[in-house]
Amino acid sequence: MSRDVANRRLRAGIVGGGKGSFIGAVHRVAAELDGQAEIIAGAMSTDPQRAEESARSWFLQRSYASYQEMAEQEARRPDGIDFVIIATPNHMHFPVARAFLEQGIHVVSDKPMSLSLEEAREEVALVERSNVIFALTHNYTGYPAVRQARYLVQQGEIGEVRKVIVEYIQDWLMKAEEETGNKQASWRTDPKRSGIAGSVGDIGTHGENLLEFVTGLKIASLSADLTSFVKGRQLDDDANMLLRLENGAKGLLTCSQIAAGEENALSIRVYGTKAGLEWHQMEPNTLLFKQAGKPVQVLRTNQGYMSDESKAASRTPAGHPEGFYEAFANIYKMAIADIRRVESGEKPQGGYPTVYDGLRGMLFITKAVESSQKNAAWVEMKDE
Repeated sequence: MSRDVANRRLRAGIVGGGKGSFIGAVHRVAAELDGQAEIIAGAMSTDPQRAEESARSWFLQRSYASYQEMAEQEARRPDGIDFVIIATPNHMHFPVARAFLEQGIHVVSDKPMSLSLEEAREEVALVERSNVIFALTHNYTGYPAVRQARYLVQQGEIGEVRKVIVEYIQDWLMKAEEETGNKQASWRTDPKRSGIAGSVGDIGTHGENLLEFVTGLKIASLSADLTSFVKGRQLDDDANMLLRLENGAKGLLTCSQIAAGEENALSIRVYGTKAGLEWHQMEPNTLLFKQAGKPVQVLRTNQGYMSDESKAASRTPAGHPEGFYEAFANIYKMAIADIRRVESGEKPQGGYPTVYDGLRGMLFITKAVESSQKNAAWVEMKDE
């Protein structure tokens, strides 16, 4: 399917993200923030009434009772959607993506990409067979300061990477929220809908992706200790890992959803032979650059000394706070630009997480669970 997209906003559809969904609203704001796309259609819930009510509240032009119907009908329409947003629980990510990929419709999906490593492999094959863009919303890679951190590593400013520490800790699942009717907690702690991991799949994959994005290094092997602290919980709510990177560097990754008093504390520290870097998601406009024996440099978003890549990810003048929505929107900004390119017969330029990052994420989840089941034995991070 090829559409003329040169002189109009792209038309988007959404699956999931209905009333009461936090992430659905985030996707809408992010997709439409730069005026390059508009969400016009949706299959926003498996409950027909909820789906219709959600679509009306968003003033969508078209509402569908199922994603299958949406994929088939939108592909046939001359004014059909150009890409679909997947904002469902994990177990639906792959079947929804497959339905739209098979119709030649571009995809922007929540992470993790699928429910299993086997599905992830199939999804890679589907994307490779199609001339479509697949973007994965590892939105933390969209922060300007994170892009500056990657730039400094690429330019050799910190020397050879020796050690990386990644933390993603929260407290919202300290108690059995899944037993109180909390919908978000319910599916995230259910193996049938979340997959084989809990906190590792939900937030640990963000840590894995951020580490590999900033350093440019793959995790070669890991030793993982996963725990379910809340009585009766089927999936992990806490994890601690030792990492070995492909260049011989060592790493630590911890993720937790039972860390009392924590909100959304994602951070990364990278130490090289010349200098170190430190970034905290809750203070996203600041990147610390630490050279041995010298004062710490505080680098700030959209200042003139930042890299072109970092400045391109900024929307407001220096000193004006930017954050979660803007970083999320940067994934859309780059993916939409690539959709325009491929529909015009040009090559995509990338810069955002793709189906291959999704495969890495599922491999990470699989290997972390395998290691923990083997009493934190070291396992190699390779797809066999």
